[in-house]
Amino acid sequence: MKLKQKLPINQCLRSRQAQEETQGLVSINISPRKQQLIVMQDGVARCEYIISTAANGLGEEKNSFKTPRGLHMIRAKIGADHSANSVFVERRFTGEIYNQNLSKEFPDRDWILTRILWLSGMEPGFNRLGNVDTMQRFIYIHGSPSDRPVGSPTSRGCVRMRNEDIIELFNLVSYGTEVFIEDL
Repeated sequence: MKLKQKLPINQCLRSRQAQEETQGLVSINISPRKQQLIVMQDGVARCEYIISTAANGLGEEKNSFKTPRGLHMIRAKIGADHSANSVFVERRFTGEIYNQNLSKEFPDRDWILTRILWLSGMEPGFNRLGNVDTMQRFIYIHGSPSDRPVGSPTSRGCVRMRNEDIIELFNLVSYGTEVFIEDL
């Protein structure tokens, strides 16, 4: 994919005018090799974010804790009315707001914070249906604690983002937005 324009990482659409300019056909391209998520509109990179994909690498099989490849779509948007650092378990708000004390109390919890974009595979037999179904694997793009690293593969399969970035992305995309996760 050739980009017509490249913006600095995490420099995106902070103004209402810039957000209005992205109304229309928007897609997402995720590069696990670069640990980047790029919002595209008509072949133009509108924003880039640093992300974290799976520590176990890429793959589609259930229970592999790998980030699935290929063409996906956003099937659900969860958390629109919640504050930054809201904690979700099984896509439900727990009533908790992430903080250091909560982190110490639950050191092994896979923190899913702020917003969730639930992905569904669009390629039957590869990332949809059966033992490779992205949606049944509960693969999301979601927020993460500010003290957890992004920029290197450390997740359990999902695509993790900084909280301020997932809020921004959540407001830019709609149900059905295409998401392509590159192979290395």
